[in-house]
Amino acid sequence: MDHHSSTHGKSEPAREKSRDQYLVDQYNEIARLAGSLAHEIKTPLSVIRMNMELLAEDLNDPQTPQQRRALQKITTVQEQCERLQGLLDDFLRFARIRDLNLLPGNLNEQIERVLNFVEPQAQRQGVDVIRYLDSELPSIDLDAELLYSALLNLVVNAIQAMPDGGSLMVQTREFRSGVLLRLVDTGCGMSDTTAIRMFDPFYSTKEGGSGLGLPLAKKIIEAHHATIDVQSELGHGTQFTLEFPLPKRIGRSVEPATPESTDS
Repeated sequence: MDHHSSTHGKSEPAREKSRDQYLVDQYNEIARLAGSLAHEIKTPLSVIRMNMELLAEDLNDPQTPQQRRALQKITTVQEQCERLQGLLDDFLRFARIRDLNLLPGNLNEQIERVLNFVEPQAQRQGVDVIRYLDSELPSIDLDAELLYSALLNLVVNAIQAMPDGGSLMVQTREFRSGVLLRLVDTGCGMSDTTAIRMFDPFYSTKEGGSGLGLPLAKKIIEAHHATIDVQSELGHGTQFTLEFPLPKRIGRSVEPATPESTDS
C-alpha cells in the first residue's frame, strides 16, 4: 500500500483545490485587515491634521526666525498629512470595488462627460482633443459613476503626459461582440518597465502620486467584464484600448470591424 496516499486521503486535484482555497482565504483576510487598518489610521491622522491647523493659526504671523522655522515645519507636516489622507482615500476606494450597480447606459455619454470636464486643462496645455464617437453605439451595462471615475483617470493621465501640447484621439465604435473605446495620445510614452508595472498597486512615476489611480481604473473596468490593453513607446505616445461586452440579452452577433487607420 502507498502509505503516502493513505495518509493524506486526497487526490492531487483535491489537494490543489484545497491549497488554492487556502490562498484565496488568506488573501481575503489580508485585504480585510488592510481595509480595517486604513480606517484605523484615518482617525489619528485627522487628529494630527486638526492640531497642525491649530498650531499654524497660533503662528499665523511669525515674528522671530524660530517661529518662522516652526511654521515651516508645521507646513511640511500638513503637506505629508494631506498626502497620507489622499493615499488612504485611494486605497479604500480600491478595496471597495467589488459589486457594481450595472444598468444599461451609453459609453459615449460617459466619455463625453470626462472630456467636457478636462477640456479647460487640455486647452491650457495646448492639447487638441479629437473625437471620433460612433453615434450608433449600442448600450452596454455600466456603473455610471465608477466608470466615469476610471475613464477620467485614464484621460487625465494622457493629458498629463503632454505638458508641452499634443493631441488626444478618442474613438468609440462597435467591435466584434462588444463596444470599443480607444485613447491615443502623442505624449511622452512609457518605457517597457513602466508599461508592464503601470497597473501594479503603489507603483508610480509621478512625484507624490499614490500609485493607485491606474490600478483602480483597471479594477473598475474589469469589474465591467471589460478588458484594457496598453501599447506605448517612449517618446511617441500611448494607446489604451478598452473593450466592453454587449449585454447578453441583446443576443446579436457583430462581424469583426475592418481595421481602421487609427488601429495600431
